[in-house]
Amino acid sequence: MARMPIEPLIVGRVIGEVLDSFTTSIKMTVSYNKKQVYNGHELFPSTVNTIPKVEIDGGDMRSFFTLIMTDPDVPGPSDPYLREHLHWIVTDIPGTTDATFELVSYEIPKPNIGIHRFVFVLFKQKRRQCVTPPASRDHFNTRNFAAQNDLGLPVAAVYFNAQRETAARRR
Repeated sequence: MARMPIEPLIVGRVIGEVLDSFTTSIKMTVSYNKKQVYNGHELFPSTVNTIPKVEIDGGDMRSFFTLIMTDPDVPGPSDPYLREHLHWIVTDIPGTTDATFELVSYEIPKPNIGIHRFVFVLFKQKRRQCVTPPASRDHFNTRNFAAQNDLGLPVAAVYFNAQRETAARRR
């Protein structure tokens, strides 16, 4: 299977600020109402107000995955590693079917000031039912969460940008 390039994740500072460098080994497609998410592309908040469709290609019957969606650009503590806001966690995603278990419910992205990156990260679980929910959506850290749940490095990631929609842009 062809490896997906991670350069857009480096340019967008997702690698470095949110994730450590990794090799993409699973194809993941994220889309909102048939509009696919591409690294660095802008989506309007009104476009992302429903749970996205996530397709995973490259797993098998014995593979299970965890999907995390965060916003690393929320204003927060001076420590940039505690600035992420958690929007969604889905665990025990089988590599061959669409059945999933939502660990943390989907929260609609609503950036207030500036451009925000919304990052989808996919991890391969070592076994089923091994992921525990974080204490809070605020001050989330993807690296720490992965370490606490023995998820290792990501197998895929993609992000989009969004900013506050003005009334004129919504028409």
